Amino acid sequence: MKEKKIVSVVIPAFNCEKTISKTIQSVLVQSYGNLEIIIVDDGSTDSTAKIISGFKSVRYFYQKNSGPASARNAGAMKSKGGIVFFTDSDCIAHADWIETAMKCFNDEVAVVAGSYGIANQESLLADCIFEEIKFRHTKLMPRFPKAFGSYNFGVKKNVFDEVGGFNSGYSSASGEDNDLSYKILKAGYKILFEKNALVDHYHPDKFWKYMKEQFRHGYWRVKMYADHPKMAKGDDYTFWKDIVEIPIAFVSVVALIGSVLLGASFLQGSLFLMILLLAIELVFALLIIKNIFGAIFMSFVMFFRSFSRMFGFMSGIFHFFLQNVHEKR
Repeated sequence: MKEKKIVSVVIPAFNCEKTISKTIQSVLVQSYGNLEIIIVDDGSTDSTAKIISGFKSVRYFYQKNSGPASARNAGAMKSKGGIVFFTDSDCIAHADWIETAMKCFNDEVAVVAGSYGIANQESLLADCIFEEIKFRHTKLMPRFPKAFGSYNFGVKKNVFDEVGGFNSGYSSASGEDNDLSYKILKAGYKILFEKNALVDHYHPDKFWKYMKEQFRHGYWRVKMYADHPKMAKGDDYTFWKDIVEIPIAFVSVVALIGSVLLGASFLQGSLFLMILLLAIELVFALLIIKNIFGAIFMSFVMFFRSFSRMFGFMSGIFHFFLQNVHEKR
């Protein structure tokens, strides 16, 4: 029987002592039989390194904290496989994850991207977040999408190298996967979405942690749009709701501030926009959440998320605009 070609799995790791063991174990038991596992420790200060050292078959590398994009690039550089898979240190791969994805590669397809499951369904917040992702992946994502998530994809190594890998200028976990997606498409290759290639994920289970994460996404979206202006209108994961949320949130805050200076009419306008935004979120939540309590809960989460993204987006505009002005001097 012909031996399967070696496939590399790269996992960036940073202070992930609570989950990294389960991540490694899930990759070790893959039905695809010829794997190398590479973990790049991005400067962890907890017991991550000690836990990884217990898995003798794992190739471990340490680097000074430089962000997940840099860690993934370092892992890919060390890899031996012609195809490199990436997942995150808080994901648990299904046993047939790689085997399912490998069947989808051909001469035209350079990337096979998979979907999410959920590893912490006992959390109401995590479960609601997962239900939204599941809706987007089942109702919005086409077979050949414009973008993929770095938590679950495999790529031909020669293509990854050709486009320069991840842009390490995205120093946080946001935007770097979209950027890589767009570079691969511009190079003329196809991305295939295989919903049955699954990894379960520990979705955020704390409200403020989730809000901080969404602020970060808003912030780095500015750089992503600056790097790829044509994608500002959205990709296959987004739809009209995602596009109108930030402007509505922004104008409502401006009107609220204006009410202090210019009177009650601005306050009424601000309240109207906030109620409109909450109504949009509630209608969407009722489409994706099975019970009314969960839908109401998620509508408020998405409402506050819109403001977190908006403040992050405005912060990004301020930072990257000043950076651009400084570089031109």
